[in-house]
Amino acid sequence: MFDAKTLKYQQSHEWCAADGTVGISDHAQKEITDVVFVEPPKVGRKVKRGEACAVVESVKAAFDIYAPVSGEIVAANAEAAKAPEIVNREPYGKGWLFKIKASAPDEMSALMDSAAYEKFLASEAAHGSH
Repeated sequence: MFDAKTLKYQQSHEWCAADGTVGISDHAQKEITDVVFVEPPKVGRKVKRGEACAVVESVKAAFDIYAPVSGEIVAANAEAAKAPEIVNREPYGKGWLFKIKASAPDEMSALMDSAAYEKFLASEAAHGSH
């Protein structure tokens, strides 16, 4: 289980842990609602920061998941692919999506910390944009 306060976030609601594990935020899983399908990226795939590399589908729609940093996919959560509802139940735990080995670790500094992410969510809510 990851501590949401220690993670880094993107405006597209992915979180990234210091070890390269990536998932979607609790806010995102609530917005998406019932996750019914998860397609993690293939292990070994090289991605660039901001590149769509995974898909999460809910009863509402399909959502692209973007790489928070450039690097190589070193693990994919087969458990989430088999039981997608764990993304809703444990977005910071068993519901992680993939792990990336960063090729440019300094890109992590461009991500928001949890306080900045909370402010971002508040401003999004205030502007009613979703």
